[in-house]
Amino acid sequence: MAFENRGGYYEERLIPRSYDLPELPWAAISGRLETITISVLRFDARLEASGLDAGWQSRCDMTEAVRALILDGHLVDVGDLVLHDAGMDVRHPTHELTRAAAALRTRRTALARKAPWPLSIDGLAALRGIGPVKADAARLRTKARPDPDDDAAYPPYANDADPWAAHLAEIDALLDRTDKVLAGETPLPKSRSHLVYDPDQDEAEAEDLWLDVVKRTSHWPAVAAAAVAWNAWLDLNLYTRLPWLGLIMAASILRARGLTSHLLPLAAGFKQSKFRPQGREGAKEKLEGFCQVLEEALVIATKDLDRLILARELMARVTAKTRSNSKLPQLVELFLSRPLVTVPLGAKLLNVTPKAIDLMLAQLGGALPRELTGRTRYRAWGIV
Repeated sequence: MAFENRGGYYEERLIPRSYDLPELPWAAISGRLETITISVLRFDARLEASGLDAGWQSRCDMTEAVRALILDGHLVDVGDLVLHDAGMDVRHPTHELTRAAAALRTRRTALARKAPWPLSIDGLAALRGIGPVKADAARLRTKARPDPDDDAAYPPYANDADPWAAHLAEIDALLDRTDKVLAGETPLPKSRSHLVYDPDQDEAEAEDLWLDVVKRTSHWPAVAAAAVAWNAWLDLNLYTRLPWLGLIMAASILRARGLTSHLLPLAAGFKQSKFRPQGREGAKEKLEGFCQVLEEALVIATKDLDRLILARELMARVTAKTRSNSKLPQLVELFLSRPLVTVPLGAKLLNVTPKAIDLMLAQLGGALPRELTGRTRYRAWGIV
């Protein structure tokens, strides 16, 4: 038995042994899917042509990590996350901040690897933070004992005349397993508390069902496949302690299908939209809800790109007059890739003194991004 939090209400439900694909009214939704697909393709093309795709994605990842924790009911300041990511915490990291950092690391990992990788068992294992594992090894629950009458089940050294051969071979095998654990190839077994995890929930089976849904919808339109996969993720109650991972996987499906080469801010779109899945919606309503999330995500992404383009044009007028060895263009790139920049942060990342950062900020003049704090001891600027 599993309990799931949807829209603030806990629902008691059973994990199904199989997942049936919904019957979608293709004739009625084809126009809607085509409109959304064209919008995603246009935004992706505009982002690539702007030359700000790397900076936009970096900002998007950080803000998405904060919004993902908001959806889970926790507040994290984006400034704290930026400083924590740079190793410059101004205070001891909280539990919520470490979870936001985990969400940020997951998005970067999903984007750094090739598109189909996040939609595999190894990708799921790595994104949830237990390291890469093989599909067969992840599903082994018990190790069968070898048949005593089967000679092939026992190593040749077991009946060797040298009594030390078997002991030395066992030591070599132990060292080999230890090296694999230290290298991250084999995850350490972790004890799962029944107070936190449901002992009746088989995550490996739920993973197989979800991956099977992704495989069976591989010939569907990309938006419909991502919508069905996200709803299947919610229905199967995958990784209840990582509620934000489902939206990242939906964005990874859009990327794997070639609709976009980036990870769209679906968490921001879900927060802005009015759609809240309750588990009682029909197939068409669920698809329409995901389309609303995707539309809101595109609106937010477009506005952020517009702000970056305008800020770059204003600051480019100043950097065009600087010397060739000036680090002011690097400070501009820092503004374009971070939601927030402080003097110590700029000094560390640009490898200059804080006084040099102060001089460059004064050199920007009216093109300087907005000051966010308004304090004298802790000052930060950002493009908002």
